[in-house]
Amino acid sequence: MSAPSSALRPPPDPLLLEIADYVANPPPFSPESYRTAAHCLLDTLGCGLLALQFPACTKLLGPVVPGTTVPLGARVPGTTHELDPVTAAFNIGCCIRWLDFNDTWLAAEWGHPSDNLGALLAVADWLSRNAAHPHALRAFGTPLPRATRPAVITVRELLEAMIKAHEIQGVLALDNAFNRVGLDHVLLVRVASAAVATHLLGGSRNQIVDALSHAWVDGSALRTYRHAPNTGPRKSWAAGDATARGVLLALRVLAGEIGYPSALSAPTWGFQDASFRGRPVTLARPLGCYVMEHVLFKISFPAEFHAQTAVEAAIKLSAQVAPRLDAIERIELTTHESALRIIDKTGPLHNPADRDHCLQYMVAVALLHGHLAAEYYEDHFARDPRIDALRARMHVHENKAWSADYLDPDKRSIANAVQVFFADGTRTEQVAVEYPVGHRRRRAEGIPLLFAKAGTALATRFAAERTERIIDLFDDVGALEAMPVNAFMELLVS
Repeated sequence: MSAPSSALRPPPDPLLLEIADYVANPPPFSPESYRTAAHCLLDTLGCGLLALQFPACTKLLGPVVPGTTVPLGARVPGTTHELDPVTAAFNIGCCIRWLDFNDTWLAAEWGHPSDNLGALLAVADWLSRNAAHPHALRAFGTPLPRATRPAVITVRELLEAMIKAHEIQGVLALDNAFNRVGLDHVLLVRVASAAVATHLLGGSRNQIVDALSHAWVDGSALRTYRHAPNTGPRKSWAAGDATARGVLLALRVLAGEIGYPSALSAPTWGFQDASFRGRPVTLARPLGCYVMEHVLFKISFPAEFHAQTAVEAAIKLSAQVAPRLDAIERIELTTHESALRIIDKTGPLHNPADRDHCLQYMVAVALLHGHLAAEYYEDHFARDPRIDALRARMHVHENKAWSADYLDPDKRSIANAVQVFFADGTRTEQVAVEYPVGHRRRRAEGIPLLFAKAGTALATRFAAERTERIIDLFDDVGALEAMPVNAFMELLVS
C-alpha cells in the first residue's frame, strides 16, 4: 500500500520542528556544558559498571538470541558483548539505570537524562567501528546516509549529542508533568534518543521530525512499576527499553518509514488528547545547554534523588542517634511535595526496587549505619528489624517554601531535614540540607567526589593500570574529545 499523499497530510507540529531544528542546527554550547558532559560520561559509565555486580541486572544482558554476535557490533562496557545497536542500547541503558545512581533532573516531570547514553554510545560505537571498515558496512546493507557527518564519531561529538539529549528531555520535563496522568518519564528518553540517534546516523531535519513523531505515537509506559503495591525491577530497565526503542525508530525512518506530522495535536487520536488529557505538550524555554549545566549528579548515595539530602542529613546525625535507638520517641522528616508524592511509603517493602524508593527506609539505614550503599536494599540486609522499627516512628510533612524552591529555576533545590526526638525530652538539632552534593551550587565540592566514585566503579571491572589510564584521560580534555568513540570503547570492554 502506498504512503498517503503529502498534499493530504497536515504540517508537522511546531514542537517537532523546534526540536528537530535544535538537533540539526544547535546554538553554540558553553564550555561549562562540554565540561559537565564529560563528567557525566565518566559518571554514567561508572554507574553501568557497578551494576554488573548484580545478577538481577546481568541476566537481562546480551543478545536476544543467546550465543549470537554482530560483526563489528556495538560494545557493552565491562562485558564482551558485541551487539546490534538496538540491543546494545538496551544493554547499556539497563546497566546505567539499574542502581538508581546516575544523574537526575527534577522539575514538573522527573527523570535521568544520562539514560539516553544507551542509544548515543551504542550508535556512535557501531558507526565508528564500521566506518573504519567500510566493506563491513556495505555487507550489512544498512541504508545510512553519511554525507552530513564525519566518518568516525569523536568523543567531542558524543558529548555534543549528550548535551542535546539532556536538553530535550530536561526542557520537556520543566512544565509537562506526565506523572500526573500516570505516565512514566521514560517517554522522554525515547523522544530524546530517537531525535539525537537519527542525527548521529546522518538523518536530515525532516527525518528527525519523522522519528520524533514515531516516538510520540508510541505513547508511554505506565508508572505502575514505580509505585506500591506494584513496585518492581522493571523500573530499572524501563529506560534501557526506551533508549533502545529510540534507536529502532531512528533506523526505521532512515530505512524509509514515513512520519506522522500531527502525532501530538491530532484531535482524539494524537498524544495530547489520547494520553495527556487534552493538555498541550510545551517547551518551557528555548533549547540550548541549560539542562547539562544544571544537571544533578548522584555522587554519594544510590538513592532516589528526592531523598539525597535527607540521607545526607541522617548521616550527620548517625553518631548521635545510633547508640540511642531504644530511646527514640519519634523522627520528624521535613521535605518537599514531590518527595511526599513519590517516596513517602509506609507498610511492607517487598524488594530492592521498593526500598530504594522509600524515604523512610533510606533515612533509617543512614541513621543506623552512617552510610547508604546499593547492597543495603537487598533482602538479607532489609531483614534487620531495627530498620522497620525506625520507620514506624517517622513522621513526614511538607515545607511549602521548599516545594516552591524545588521548582524555582534559579534555585532548583531538593531540600530535606531530619530531627530525632527522645523519650526523655531531649532532641537532636534539626539538620536541614537544601542542595545535594551533586547540585550545580556544589560543583567544586562534588567533582573530586565524582572522580573518586568513578574510580571505585572502574576498579570493579578493570586492573589498576587501565582504571588509572581512563581516569587520566578524563583529566586531559583535549585528548578525550579528539578520541574516536570506537577507540574510547576499547578501554571499556573486558
